[in-house]
Amino acid sequence: MKIKVLGCSGAEFPGRKPSGFLLDGKILFDAGSLTKALDIRGQRKVEYIFITHAHLDHVIGIPFLLDNMIVSNMWHRVNIIGIPHVVKTIRKNILNNSIWPDFTAIPDLGNGVVRFISLNPEHTLETNGYMVTPYKVRHSVPAAGYLIEDGKGKKVFYTGDTGPTSSTWKQLTGKKIDCLIIEVSFPEKMKDLAIKTGHLTPGLLKKEIEKIDPPPRRIYITHLKPQYFKTIQSEIKRLRIKNLQLLRDGEVFRI
Repeated sequence: MKIKVLGCSGAEFPGRKPSGFLLDGKILFDAGSLTKALDIRGQRKVEYIFITHAHLDHVIGIPFLLDNMIVSNMWHRVNIIGIPHVVKTIRKNILNNSIWPDFTAIPDLGNGVVRFISLNPEHTLETNGYMVTPYKVRHSVPAAGYLIEDGKGKKVFYTGDTGPTSSTWKQLTGKKIDCLIIEVSFPEKMKDLAIKTGHLTPGLLKKEIEKIDPPPRRIYITHLKPQYFKTIQSEIKRLRIKNLQLLRDGEVFRI
């Protein structure tokens, strides 16, 4: 299982890219930095895009990818997957022939470059040798993290954006997560804002990790607000959590 970090920033910011995690070059989780981080050849390889929620920093690459596919005249159908609310929001508010063309009907009606797939929480989609299952997380809009399992039983859980939650970890009890990719957006001084908007601080992260049974073998931190990167980094370091690492744009790791 090879994962490339296209972007792991909590905001669009000079030198930082929003969320995007590319699995084996073909399966993408969130599309915040898709067309900025991948050249045209890399974009053409993407077959499945799993979206955690419909906030702009997680979906902004979708319309530009579809446009690039058509203009290049070397396209295949891209599958965009999310829980029903996410799929409905993207179709209604982005690919609506007002903000951006409806690429489900381009180049032809019934033969569009994109297909949407609604995947209910705790239902599994199997593709390219992986089983992918969404689990609801706590955010300011309907959102889901994804449990990814390969044929050897290795498991990754990507939270997307989430605040403190107990139900998510209860549902994942006993799953033996090898790698947890979890957000920490704000420093401790902004804890109230983090909770209100459905995000985590370093202190809240520690409490979340304590809820996971059994604990994940590796923990990767994503979605730091770039304006507070050094502060959050320092606060996380003081927690002395084992097997934890802050992600960087462009990084590649294997599970």
